[in-house]
Amino acid sequence: MSNIATISTFDIDAFLQQLPARPGVYRMLDVNQVVIYVGKAVNLKNRVTSYFRGRSHNNKTQIMVGKVVSIEVTITHSEAEALLLENTLIKQLKPTYNISLRDDKSYPYVLVSEQHPFPALQYVRGTRHRKGRYFGPFTSAAAVRESLNLMQKIFRLRQCEDSFFHNRQRPCLQFQIRRCSGPCTGEISSSAYAADVNSAILYLEGKNQTLLNAIASQMTTAAQSLEFERAAVLRDQLSDLRHLQEQQHVVSERGNLDVFAVAMSSAGQCVHHLMVRNGQVTGSKNYYPKWTIVADKADLMNAFLGQFYLTGRRRDIPDESLVSDLDRSDALAEAIASQTDRSYRLTNKVRGQRAKWLKLAQTNADQALLSYVANKQTQLMRMQSLQEALHLDQLPERLECFDISHASGEATVASCVVFDQSGPKKSDYRLFNITDITPGDDYAAMSQALTRRYTRLKENNGVIPDILIIDGGQGQLTQAKEVLSELQLQDVYLLGVAKGETRKAGLEKLIEGWSGAEIALSSESAALHLLQHIRDESHRFAINGHRAQRGKKRGKSALQEIAGIGPKRRQSLLRQFGSLQALSKASVAEISKVKGVNQALADTIYRSLRGEH
Repeated sequence: MSNIATISTFDIDAFLQQLPARPGVYRMLDVNQVVIYVGKAVNLKNRVTSYFRGRSHNNKTQIMVGKVVSIEVTITHSEAEALLLENTLIKQLKPTYNISLRDDKSYPYVLVSEQHPFPALQYVRGTRHRKGRYFGPFTSAAAVRESLNLMQKIFRLRQCEDSFFHNRQRPCLQFQIRRCSGPCTGEISSSAYAADVNSAILYLEGKNQTLLNAIASQMTTAAQSLEFERAAVLRDQLSDLRHLQEQQHVVSERGNLDVFAVAMSSAGQCVHHLMVRNGQVTGSKNYYPKWTIVADKADLMNAFLGQFYLTGRRRDIPDESLVSDLDRSDALAEAIASQTDRSYRLTNKVRGQRAKWLKLAQTNADQALLSYVANKQTQLMRMQSLQEALHLDQLPERLECFDISHASGEATVASCVVFDQSGPKKSDYRLFNITDITPGDDYAAMSQALTRRYTRLKENNGVIPDILIIDGGQGQLTQAKEVLSELQLQDVYLLGVAKGETRKAGLEKLIEGWSGAEIALSSESAALHLLQHIRDESHRFAINGHRAQRGKKRGKSALQEIAGIGPKRRQSLLRQFGSLQALSKASVAEISKVKGVNQALADTIYRSLRGEH
């Protein structure tokens, strides 16, 4: 689950560039590899980058950042999940720059008062002598106060004492800042306030889906009755509640287990280890095994687990290990069990909470491999390998790759992605909407994109690439040669990357553009890995650009571009979340709660709205 980058070893700019824009937890380590700060983020990329780009930090923050020599990040499904993991790690690691909270002497409760036409929602501690409904006890006073603050924002229930309530002649400041609906001066009807109280009780009871359905129904009724202001309030409640009520995947059932997931690509491999103790995620680590003769993920997992548990230093072996890929597990499980005096299980057939942990480990393995592949040192080594493979006089500084995407000729888009010696240079990426060609004519599309790109670069004295890579075979290369010749750019090295007969990674056919000669590279070649990386990135960028263009052309929403989402499901999704923006921030678990949306479709919606195709 961790993606570790040592600043003294790796380029911080390259590391920050590869961070995902997803929720998670980050840990900052000093020269002794001691964690000095733990923080959570709704967007890891923005939050971690702010430490190294911002100029308005206070002295303490500047001192802390000056001590940081490595960073670990952990991706989570939601902000709420990140908060839980952050607290777990702070308690466990006791970082120097995190605030330590003292233990409270008695447990806090949440009280919904009774015997009043407008009940109050209040924080109480000690003897439960007041009449009303109590929720708790809770172990964290800070968490209760934070939850009450959020509930006050969502449900706008009063938290004042009865004596204060009865003496009001005009609404207090809480009403002005939209933290109370103003029942003391008749700003809200008793029936509407009662509905908000019932919603708050459903939330405290944990009846998440019942609450969401009830508010969605109230919103529809209010809109039909032309009570648009009330409908807007309920819409905002729906949006805010979704963030509060996301299912928690970090803390759940009890138990000790290790979770392992494998990510493999033509450019490398990663095994992610997620540790769960007493039902909580307590740590994680990435391993990058060197290239071996393993045939697939299952072989790699077997080889890794054997070394992890049976050789080297003695490890804490849990009751169970969950793995993403496994084969011939009986003998391995028996061997591992022999190292402990307890029962031990090894499985990849899991459901419920265990399946969620396994999926989280897989997500982090995939992200860690992506960052590992793209870091600056690896990129420079690949550039050097490419120089040797193509027999170039100088180390290439700039690569550009073009690809074409369309759907049966509709909304044709060409992509141009740029890599330099630090990896992808996304600020220089370009999309070209192709027009005035015969639909489906990829050759004409490639010719138009190249002509527009390099005519503009020549006119504006732009940077011409050392190597131009075309995703395609001889036909596409012919177009590129004609354009470059016309623009007198014959000194650009032209290279075609054509898919082999089986279309498998590692079996691509490389063609030297000017001579037409084929270039043979080993599937383990770092040069080939670089070419595959830029080719895959150009393909991804072209597809996303095509989908955006097609959606704009058809005047459809992002939901209408997702297979399996018809009018009824669109209506249900938007009714549940209130807006497409709110839906785009939802977790898979929350989306799957909508009527008619199963887990597989929820995952498709989640990925599509985030461009993870």
